[in-house]
Amino acid sequence: MEIPFAASSGPSLGVEWELEIVDPVTRQLVGAASPLLDALGSPQVKAELFACCVELVTGVCGSVAEAEADLAATLGLVQAEAEHAGHAVMCSGTHPITDWADQQITADERYERLVEQMRWPARRLQIFGVHVHVGVRSAEKAIPIVNALTAYMPHLLALSASSPYWMGTDTGLASARSKIFEGLPTAGVPHRLAAWADFETYMETLLTARTISSIKEVWWDIRPHPDFGTVELRMCDGLPTLFEVGTIAALAQSLVQRLDTQLDDGYGLPAPPEWVVRENKWRAARHGIDCEVIVDERGTTRPLREHLLELIDDLTPIARRLGCVQQLHRVDDLLKVGPSYQRQRAVAAAAGGSLDAVVDGLLAEMRTGRPA
Repeated sequence: MEIPFAASSGPSLGVEWELEIVDPVTRQLVGAASPLLDALGSPQVKAELFACCVELVTGVCGSVAEAEADLAATLGLVQAEAEHAGHAVMCSGTHPITDWADQQITADERYERLVEQMRWPARRLQIFGVHVHVGVRSAEKAIPIVNALTAYMPHLLALSASSPYWMGTDTGLASARSKIFEGLPTAGVPHRLAAWADFETYMETLLTARTISSIKEVWWDIRPHPDFGTVELRMCDGLPTLFEVGTIAALAQSLVQRLDTQLDDGYGLPAPPEWVVRENKWRAARHGIDCEVIVDERGTTRPLREHLLELIDDLTPIARRLGCVQQLHRVDDLLKVGPSYQRQRAVAAAAGGSLDAVVDGLLAEMRTGRPA
């Protein structure tokens, strides 16, 4: 089976940002996506699995600043229309209090088929994320870049972790969303493949076996996207602010550009063993930015916070050439204020454990565009 790859000419950027529609009085999710989408009529605002969610999608952008401006313009339209209808929007990996069983599935054949096929694992996917696409110049580069990027999954997951609560309960995790999503049989850590031909064979096998009906139904944390000519990074929790979305986009674009350039220079890209990838992802999901990650096959560990700061220093020259050094260096600010899972728990503690206060805090951060 041949899968054409629409190669990008450079490290183009696309961002998808899933937003929750909330009743500001009850703080519960509201299945109001359909009238909102009808009112907006924008191709950059799309439906998702649950009727309480809309997805903001950028065009093909050349820089992080362009992607931020694109998202800001669309977000303004969504916020205004939601407010007009008596609702508000926010973003987090999971909603702190709403029960997934109370939410409606979007009336769409694709989503209805998914729920019918997967049942409970799909029905409970009341989760929200940010996906970043970065352009890659050939199909032959896509697979080694995906493999190499698995080393940085804990960095991106921990920095974006925003799902400590699930249906009113503190899960003890930084990212409950990542564990919920892994319930789907074709989600989670990407399979280790050697070349594009192996990717084509793998997808043909899944299609022939009727495990999937489209290659888009392989929801790996990192995957090639043949139609867009990108590598798509999907491990991030939903980010509450545009400030954080831009930061993650800068980190993703800089990482992919470095790996792409190393391939041009004739280097083989290193990739950690799969057991290390899975263990590091778990550590980031459990402990967030305060975890220690495994850095070699002997089990040597280092604090992720320290490792991340070194990575930012290493990527700075690349980010400067891409024009996103300012956004990349916001990582320092996020480490000082804390990723969202830490901020949410701090709000709850200050409010005597109230998760309504957590929702209010997330709504406020979305309005200001900056973490508080």
